Amino acid sequence: MSDKTYNGWTNYATWRINLEVFDGMNVEDYWDKPETDAYALGEWLQEYAEEIIFAGCRYDERGQSSLIENYARAFLQEVNWAEIARHMIADYAEATE
Repeated sequence: MSDKTYNGWTNYATWRINLEVFDGMNVEDYWDKPETDAYALGEWLQEYAEEIIFAGCRYDERGQSSLIENYARAFLQEVNWAEIARHMIADYAEATE
């Protein structure tokens, strides 16, 4: 079994989504309960990222998504949303001390 961690994160997908979607984001600006559990925040982060990433996606004449969207969705399945949430919760706690 090989180590798939990347720059201290679970994997490349988690690192990249955190960097490109959430880096610099103040969780308290978007989430009214930043001290809550990582699972609930992680679910919200996933929905937020999907809204941003798939905004304006088009479907073909049969109502099917594009190959690019399918690859993006597969990539997002690899993201450890709870890890990003725990990171944001820790940043929030540190900032409010």
